[in-house]
Amino acid sequence: MSQQRSSERADARRAAHYWRDALVAVLAGLAVMIVTAALGLWAAGAAGLPGNAFPRVVAAVVVLAVGGSVDLSGDAGVIAETKVGLTVMPLSVTLVGALVIATGFLRPLRHRAVASTRELAGWAARMAAVWVLALIALAALARHSFAIRLGDRTIADIGEVLDASPEVGFQADIALTLVFGLLWLAGLLVLALLVSRKAPLPARLVRFQESVRPAAFAMVALLLAYVVLGLVTGLVVLVTRGHPAETLAVILLGLPNLVWLALTLGLGASWEGKVQGPFGLPVPHVLDSVLRTSDVSTLNLSSLSEHDGRAWWLLVVAALLLPAAAFLMAARSPARMRPWQHAVHMAVALALTVLTICLVARLSAHYGLSLLGLGDNGGGLDGEVFLRPNLWTALGLAVVWGLAAGFVGSLLAARVHRRGEVEAAAN
Repeated sequence: MSQQRSSERADARRAAHYWRDALVAVLAGLAVMIVTAALGLWAAGAAGLPGNAFPRVVAAVVVLAVGGSVDLSGDAGVIAETKVGLTVMPLSVTLVGALVIATGFLRPLRHRAVASTRELAGWAARMAAVWVLALIALAALARHSFAIRLGDRTIADIGEVLDASPEVGFQADIALTLVFGLLWLAGLLVLALLVSRKAPLPARLVRFQESVRPAAFAMVALLLAYVVLGLVTGLVVLVTRGHPAETLAVILLGLPNLVWLALTLGLGASWEGKVQGPFGLPVPHVLDSVLRTSDVSTLNLSSLSEHDGRAWWLLVVAALLLPAAAFLMAARSPARMRPWQHAVHMAVALALTVLTICLVARLSAHYGLSLLGLGDNGGGLDGEVFLRPNLWTALGLAVVWGLAAGFVGSLLAARVHRRGEVEAAAN
């Protein structure tokens, strides 16, 4: 009986320890996301928003960063109509949170060769339970409304007389935020298991790690390399070009949005977009210039180079970093793998990476006010921003680049000592 009680107490202590690790991982990730979002919004000037709105806007940005849904609404009275909409994912906030949560998830699992499916599911379930509570709290806080000042004085006077002063507000959709937030967490934990060499897998999945893990690691390294290059460039611009607050806001809120867009452009992909009205993109001036036209614009290396010839450096960077990522993949793969296998693995991994970028880096925003038939004709009452990829072209180019880079990377890694070489020689 005493042994049974001792075993039960040990199990209780172990369960409490597991819950503590899950709580620390989630709260640490959430904390860095909130701090990053708050600093970025502060640099963008959002700290001065009326009605104690700043913490609510921070909460909304974090909700968007994990794939949650924030609905916008407008109200301008019975004789006016307000239309608003926003779709964007602040990937700087997403990235810092993902790195911290993934580290917290993997830390207790290190130094293990194999783990059961039940054990891994238990870890994920504990983190998901804490994550759900955090999402509910964020979504409940992420709601506010603002009064919009009409730019044209005549229209403003009409609005005051007719009591049609427009308001715009936002409110997180709790149900959708929970669904997409849990999908975001599940994808993050699966990716963490795929990337880390030291993370244990169920025994029946171990045979897949030789083909999947090196490619997944190479893609994460490629994306982080672009982020590091973008961060260095951003800091140089911050110091040398002026407008430090705006530059800092871009770094803290949307740096991966820009640099991963640059990756697809370097591959030769094209995007379609438009910037109209008072809205603008928090991006380099050349990108805003390409998109600010009367019609939908095509964004690619050619259109960028018409405004700035340095855009062709995106092609050079892609041509250097992709073989480097393929070399890293090949060097971490077993020696028995053939160059064509590396090429196929690289093509599939790069296509999935580009697909992910195309899904998370697109954006759209719209605000429009119609008052007595007046709306788009002055006063800055209408604006639209959107950016979307030509998806199938981007995926096709990713496959071609992946095949070529994978083959080159395999040849570069031919003289690197890899797993399996000693065993092959001994046989």
